[in-house]
Amino acid sequence: MPVFTRFRQSSQPGIPGDGSEAERAERGDAVTEEVETPGPRSRFTHLRTWRTRHPRAARALRLTTTALAAVLVLGALLMPNTLPAVEPDRFARIPAEAVVGAVVMLALPRRPRLVAAVLYGLGLTALTTVNLLDMGFNEYLGRGFNAALDWDLLPDAQAYVEDTLGGGVATAAAVGAVVLVLLVAAVMVAATIRLSDVLARHRLRATKGTLLAGTVWVTCSALGLTLFGGPVASERGAGALRVHAQRTVESLRDEAAFVRQSKADTFGNTPPGQLLPDLRGKDVIFTFIESYGRSAVEDPVMAPGVDRTLDTSTEALAKAGFHARSGWLTSATFGGSSWLGHSTTMSGLWIDNQRRYRTVTAGDHLTLTKAFQKTGAWDTVGVMPGVQKGWPEEKWYGLDKLYDAFDLGYKGPKFSWSTMPDQYALEAFQRRVHGKKRDKPLMSFVILTSSHQPWAPLPKMVGWDELGDGSVFDPIQKAGNNASDVITDTTRSREEYGKSIQYSVTSLTQWLERYGTDDTVLVFLGDHQPMARVSGNRASRDVPVSIVAKDQKVLDKVADWNWTEGLKPDRDAPVWKMSAFRDRFLRAFGSTPHASGG
Repeated sequence: MPVFTRFRQSSQPGIPGDGSEAERAERGDAVTEEVETPGPRSRFTHLRTWRTRHPRAARALRLTTTALAAVLVLGALLMPNTLPAVEPDRFARIPAEAVVGAVVMLALPRRPRLVAAVLYGLGLTALTTVNLLDMGFNEYLGRGFNAALDWDLLPDAQAYVEDTLGGGVATAAAVGAVVLVLLVAAVMVAATIRLSDVLARHRLRATKGTLLAGTVWVTCSALGLTLFGGPVASERGAGALRVHAQRTVESLRDEAAFVRQSKADTFGNTPPGQLLPDLRGKDVIFTFIESYGRSAVEDPVMAPGVDRTLDTSTEALAKAGFHARSGWLTSATFGGSSWLGHSTTMSGLWIDNQRRYRTVTAGDHLTLTKAFQKTGAWDTVGVMPGVQKGWPEEKWYGLDKLYDAFDLGYKGPKFSWSTMPDQYALEAFQRRVHGKKRDKPLMSFVILTSSHQPWAPLPKMVGWDELGDGSVFDPIQKAGNNASDVITDTTRSREEYGKSIQYSVTSLTQWLERYGTDDTVLVFLGDHQPMARVSGNRASRDVPVSIVAKDQKVLDKVADWNWTEGLKPDRDAPVWKMSAFRDRFLRAFGSTPHASGG
C-alpha cells in the first residue's frame, strides 16, 4: 500500500534512551510515521462506500450515465450531414450499426471487448467529424466535404477568418476545432466503453434486447416501413462513411482522367495569326465580380436593388454609346474558391476542385488570356487587389505584368477581406495601366473583391476625383457594420450582399462610362454564387455574364448566342457551362481550331 515518511523533529536532541517509539515520542525525538495516501485502491474503496451509503443516488447516477452514453452513440449514428436536416424526427430510427455493435460486444471476452469499444468510439468520432465538416461545407460551398480534395481548403478558411475577424479569432477557431475533435473522441470512447460494460453485466437481458431490436430492424427494412418521411430501419452511419469512401476513390480516379483531358486542347496548336483576328486593335477587359450570382438578380430580397442598379447602369452606358448583351454561365464552384471559377472560364476545362486546379496550372493548357499574349498583338496585364503573396499562376494566365494588392498605391483601410474598394482599384488601373499610351492595345484581367463575404463593412461610392490614395475611405470603413454582426445573421447577410453587388457593378460601369473608348470591349461576370446560407440551399450555380462595347460589330459577332440586350439577363436566357465560354469566345472572334494533345 502506498506510504510516505513524515518526520517530527525533537526539541531535545541527543538524549539517550532505549530507542522505543514511545520513549522517543516522550522525549520529542524525531519519530518516523507511516501514513497511508489516497491511492487508486483507496479511492475505489471510498467510491464503494459512497454507493453503499447512498444507494438511490448511486443507482440514479448509473442510469443517467448509461442513458447519456446511449443518447450520444445513437445521436452520432443518426446525425444528418446538413443543418436544415437536424430535426428531432431524424433521430426516431433504429440504427443497424447499434444492433451490430451490441452483438459484437456481447460475443467478445473482456479485453477484446474493451479494444472493440475503443475502436467503435473512434469510428463514431470519425463519423461525427465528417458530418460536421459536411454541414460546414454545405452551408458555405453548397456541397459535402471531400476527404481526398478539401484538406487544402482548411488553411484558406483560417486565412479568411483571420482577414475577416482578426488573427486572435482565427487562432482560437483553429485551436477550438482541434480541441472539439479530441473532446468528441474522449466522450465517444467513454460512452462506448460504458455501454459495453453494461451489456456484459446484464448479458442475458442484453442478448434478448439485441435479438428483439435486430428482428424489428429486419422486419421494418423488409417491409419498407417509414416514419416522419424516412425509413425506420436506418443505415445512416455506415452509409455516410461509405459515401465518403466512394467519393474519395472517385476523386482519385478523376484526377488521373483529368490529367489526360487537360493535355487535349482544341486551340492548342492554333498559330498566333489565327487567334482572335476579329478583335485586333481592341482594348479587351475581362473582369470578375466576386460572388456575383444568379441569386443577386432573381432573389426577392437581393434582386430589387441589384436589378435597379443593372437597369440604371444599362441606361447610363447607352447614353455614353455602349451597348450590352447578357446571359448565364454555370460556375464550377459555389460559395467560395473563386480561383476555380476564374480558371474554368479562361481554360475551357471544368476545374471544380483544388487538385484539378493544381494540375492544370502546372501545365501549358491555353487560357483565353494567354491566347491574347500568344498573338503578340496585345500587351497583357492582371489587376488583382486580392493577391497578397507570390502568385505563380501569372505565367499560366499569360500576363506580361501583374498588379497585386501592393502595386496599386492604396493607403486606405481594408474592408474586411477586401484589401481595397473596387472603385479605387479601377481608378488605380486607369492611372497606372489603362490610361497610359502604348504601342499595342491592352488585354486586362481584373478581379474585383468588394463583394466578398462577409459583406461588412462595405465601401460606398465617392467622387472619382476624390479617390487620391484611398484615405477618403477611412470614415466610411469606421462607420460600417461589424463583420461578426453580419456574418451571423442570415437576413442581414443577404441584404448586405445585395448592396455589395450594387456597389461593384456601379463602380465598374461608371469606370467604363468615364474611361471607355470606341475600342473598349468589356466582358464581366461573376465567379460563383454567394454561400448557400445567402443564395439558398437549392440555388443554382449560375452567374450572370455580359459583353459591353461601343462597336456594334463586336456585338454582332455574338448575335447567334441569343443573349439578352442590356446588363440583366432574362430568366430564360441561354445557360452554358462556364467551361464552354473560352471556345465559344475564340470561335466568335475568328479563331481557327488546331488541336493539340489528346
